[in-house]
Amino acid sequence: MRRRDFIYLTGIGAGAMALPSLNSYGNTIDVQRALEGIDVSLKKQLADAGLNTAKSAGASYADVRIGRYLNQFVITRENRVINVANTESFGVGIRVIANGCWGFAATNEVTKEGIAKAAQRAVAVAKANAKLGSAPVQLAPQKGYGEVSWKTPIEKNAFEVPIKDKVDLLLGTNAVAMNGGANFVNSMIFAVNEQKYFASTDGSYIDQDVHRLYPTFTVTKIDAASNSFETRRSLSSPVGMGYEYLTPLADQKISSITPLYKQRYDMLEDVKFATTQAAEKVKSKSVEPGKYDLVLDPSHLWLTIHESVGHPTELDRVLGYEANFAGTSFLTLDKWKSGNFAFGSKNVNIVGDKTQVGSLGAVGYDDEGVACKKWDIIKDGILVNYQAIRDQAHIIGLKESQGCCYAQSWQDVQFQRMPNVSLQPGKTPMAVNDMIKNVEKGIYIIGDGSFSIDQQRYNFQFGGQLYYEIKNGKIVGMLNDVAYQANTREFWNSCVAVCDERDYRLGGSFNDGKGQPSQSSAVSHGSSTARFNGVNVINTKRKIG
Repeated sequence: MRRRDFIYLTGIGAGAMALPSLNSYGNTIDVQRALEGIDVSLKKQLADAGLNTAKSAGASYADVRIGRYLNQFVITRENRVINVANTESFGVGIRVIANGCWGFAATNEVTKEGIAKAAQRAVAVAKANAKLGSAPVQLAPQKGYGEVSWKTPIEKNAFEVPIKDKVDLLLGTNAVAMNGGANFVNSMIFAVNEQKYFASTDGSYIDQDVHRLYPTFTVTKIDAASNSFETRRSLSSPVGMGYEYLTPLADQKISSITPLYKQRYDMLEDVKFATTQAAEKVKSKSVEPGKYDLVLDPSHLWLTIHESVGHPTELDRVLGYEANFAGTSFLTLDKWKSGNFAFGSKNVNIVGDKTQVGSLGAVGYDDEGVACKKWDIIKDGILVNYQAIRDQAHIIGLKESQGCCYAQSWQDVQFQRMPNVSLQPGKTPMAVNDMIKNVEKGIYIIGDGSFSIDQQRYNFQFGGQLYYEIKNGKIVGMLNDVAYQANTREFWNSCVAVCDERDYRLGGSFNDGKGQPSQSSAVSHGSSTARFNGVNVINTKRKIG
């Protein structure tokens, strides 16, 4: 059998096990198995076994999560396939409150007997914790929803698309880059399907089918004369969508100095521009350090939002309960209680939102059975709220959870995770060209790059993919070696304009880390292009001395 036919028929490439940390995603399976479902009535019977056992053992509250987590990787480099793999992780997590404390246990024995044993272990853990606990858990009230369901509104299930089609797209992408003069190129498609069933003693039985997709590439160009190289990564976004994201649509593209994409992505077009731009970067002018007005595209700004707004408004970081992955938060409760803490300028309106269609964080209900919603975090520049779940809501005077609880798998306990956190578009009509024409000395930044932020989420530095110098309202050429430095409050108070909703786009992280043991989640951050005045820019190539 030819290798190409083997990939098409089985979905398992010969090098599948070479994928880093593949075992953390589950067991490798045939692609056809990923399309099999589990009857929802059976899930309810299994969940009831856990709930009833937990109550009989002394739990005052219990929830059961039956999770089937499917992942597919298709990875290529130049003219060859590096990996094709499909993985499945299937099991049950049970969380309880007994004697006022939390307990958790998980099992991959998905039978009534196995789930009952896990429920007993969870209650035993809670009772043991209660001997050391200082105050009982306070859960915000939550009504039961009965039997309900939710599904990502996809048009084409990525797992139903033949591996051959994905390989052809990726190798075609690579061919465009190599034919255009690239020295190296790698590309991949990563698809996720979370089949999650939640049941609780509140009376909820929630069945959800969640889909995510991430196509990406990196082009590398070497300049032998200068003994240097440059890369340009794709301007795609990881999305809460199906394979339809990879079907280009003209009305979902923004014409700029390079094509920019909304709810559809043209991988072949993007790689063509990327190959040319990687070569341009090698020979581009190195930036002169100083103060610049920055025009930041959503493909770049999402990461700044994520690190300087998303993480510091997580209530567990604010309270000091969470310090992994860059520490706690400078946004302490006293700032929120003052009611007038100017986090940013009046142009800065930032919301938490787990309902936005196409976003990575969109679900119907979170992992403790709360219907998801949208709420203000920064309103007209003022800090007005945080991100809180059921056992945190009372701390900030909320009567209900904000619906942002998540666990990366059935075997991990759920905890507070960032919702989609997004900068709202400006209300005054403004396109990117309108914004640029009023900039005398500035830099237009597209795409995300390296970053650094301190242990209070306050002082930071961010780079990007593409940098263009602006002089007297016009783009005059490409720059290189750019990074900007600021503190969070100074930066967001320098925001003088945000383009309108026509420019609004989502960026995001497919794997955002938090917690100990670490868990990963997927989260989007939306914005329109925004302008920040007088920001300090450094040259990342220059050395001291």
